[in-house]
Amino acid sequence: MEDVLILEKGPELLDKVKISGGGRCNVMHACFEPGELVESYPRGRKSLLGPFHHWQTSETMEWFESRGVSLKTEQDGRMFPVTDDSRTIIDCLTGAARDAGVRWRTRCGVQAVRLGAGEGFRVETAPGEELEAAALLIATGGIRSGAARKPLTDLGHGFEPPVPSLFTFHIEDVRLEGLQGVSVGHSSVRAGKLSSEGPVLVTHWGLSGPAILKLSALGARELAEQDYQFELWVDWTGGKGLEGFAAMILKQRRENGARKVLTRSPLDHFPRRLWERLAAAAGVTAATSWSNLTKDQERGLAGQLLEGRFAVRGKSLNKDEFVTCGGVRLQDVNLKTMESTFVPGLYFAGEVLDIDGITGGFNFQSAWTTGRIAGEAIARGFR
Repeated sequence: MEDVLILEKGPELLDKVKISGGGRCNVMHACFEPGELVESYPRGRKSLLGPFHHWQTSETMEWFESRGVSLKTEQDGRMFPVTDDSRTIIDCLTGAARDAGVRWRTRCGVQAVRLGAGEGFRVETAPGEELEAAALLIATGGIRSGAARKPLTDLGHGFEPPVPSLFTFHIEDVRLEGLQGVSVGHSSVRAGKLSSEGPVLVTHWGLSGPAILKLSALGARELAEQDYQFELWVDWTGGKGLEGFAAMILKQRRENGARKVLTRSPLDHFPRRLWERLAAAAGVTAATSWSNLTKDQERGLAGQLLEGRFAVRGKSLNKDEFVTCGGVRLQDVNLKTMESTFVPGLYFAGEVLDIDGITGGFNFQSAWTTGRIAGEAIARGFR
């Protein structure tokens, strides 16, 4: 095998793996059908079908488990090591690389990349060393920083401009004040023509949770163009509609007519504190019982529960995890090898490509797949 050398700018390898899933590492998602799997990628959906037929979730799972890493699937489909420790994944990956003879250098950023005099590449490192490479794999992750984009610009490679994906929404609203940590198990959210569903979490800054993160990924470019100033609609019932809502109200009138409306939500497992805020916003008072709920109050409750409106005024990162929409254009890449179509010997893998998925392990899966394909193609070139 030819020498393989990894250049890592940071102090250790796989830092993004380390922080993924709150330090547990959401390795992938339990979706084993390529046609279904691609639906979780706002960018790259059609292009990933072929690569996923080559290497998808089942192959990734088998690869880790054959190396002693046991995986578990949580209720929402996310897959983690049974240790709940990202170090398990890091040790597995670095161990496999070490066994294959791969070397790496940390604290060794890339200063410049040039085409070689004949073929191949010349790589200048930040410490001042110049290296020669017959093939070059760029796996810098998102290209939001100038340093991450520099290898592309050095080689004249085009890319889609980066914007954030997977972020939470800044909302200042009295209905949410002081409720950080409160979550609703299943809601529907929309912004303009964009929509998603799933759990919603109240944070110090506004709203987060899988439904919000998915919406942010689906609308990464559209929301950036609006400078993250837009109206969010929340259906806290998860799609019960007006008929379902009316049936809930009727049931409460019949079975709990004397009970005060604020004491309990008609929705199962709905947070009481959030219900109190929404009901108050609908004009319900502490003295209002289900039997004397007025038509105006009922209409107010319908508005708050089925189409609550919130003004979004900015965004925040999802903890320390940052996914970028944008990267190397897929039409400039041979997706059977991940090689550039106009710079021979130049390969790409992971988020540096214009591919990004929704939350839940999908971004790692596209990285495992494109990395595997690129590695195999490079290896074939030296046989």
